[in-house]
Amino acid sequence: MTKQAHVVVVPYPAQGHVVPLLKLSHKIADYGIKVTVVNTEFIHAKIMSAMPDHKDEELKNRVRLVSIPDGLGPGDDQRDGVKIGQSEEKMIRCVIADATLGWILEVAEEMGIEQAVVWPAGPGGLLILPHLPKLVELGVFDMNGTVLRNELIILSKDVPAWSTTEFSWYNTSDPKLQKIFFENVLSINQSIELSTWLLCNTFYELNPPICQLVPKMLPVGPLLTSDEQRHSSGSLRLQDSTCWNWLNEQPIGSVVYVAFGSTTVFSQNQFLELALGLELAGKAVKESSLAE
Repeated sequence: MTKQAHVVVVPYPAQGHVVPLLKLSHKIADYGIKVTVVNTEFIHAKIMSAMPDHKDEELKNRVRLVSIPDGLGPGDDQRDGVKIGQSEEKMIRCVIADATLGWILEVAEEMGIEQAVVWPAGPGGLLILPHLPKLVELGVFDMNGTVLRNELIILSKDVPAWSTTEFSWYNTSDPKLQKIFFENVLSINQSIELSTWLLCNTFYELNPPICQLVPKMLPVGPLLTSDEQRHSSGSLRLQDSTCWNWLNEQPIGSVVYVAFGSTTVFSQNQFLELALGLELAGKAVKESSLAE
């Protein structure tokens, strides 16, 4: 009898990472592979509370959700977070971790388990990552990610140039947070080096030049929430359906959807400029606010 392969997936504890990795988990489960998704207790509780009861039971039959403590002490064994059975049927064949969680790949390597790393964003960031240490050495950024020279970075004639102020960690309003983000980004290079496979939320036809330039990258996207309506999306919040009636009343292609992400910081002037731009676009806009 053929044993069922078992894969453990570990997302970074943030909405924009949990959703695509859970979608990837369902894609893997479609091939008859047992999948266990490990989240922190806080994220796990959010997912479960946002999931309708009928989805909870349906999800268990495809992808198992488990949690680990949010804070692990120095003496804690990281392996205990994943409840691995001793039977051969439950032996883990591969660990798939978010690119920002390199320590998990180190644990998998020690246990002789195959490792894959997931980059849930677009592939452009993967192209620039290996060059960041050199850019620090050249004085474009300092070790905290602060821009020292505002210039364009060109890596290939087939790829648009980067402005040094466009990177995700760049945050002049919170230097401490910027430093944490920058150090996290730098650590991704080691995660990629440790892994056997580099999975990216894209598809070749969308970014052929970058897909060709990034070593060992395997496009597995697009990982869209709408792909599998019957499964949990991994949302950390209950779905708000109050705007559906309003949306259904609008003509096709007439509504602008704007998403800022969970770490975006706006000044008052920037926010007003954005609002003015949306007004000038002449499109319908629905404002939503989130109270945590």
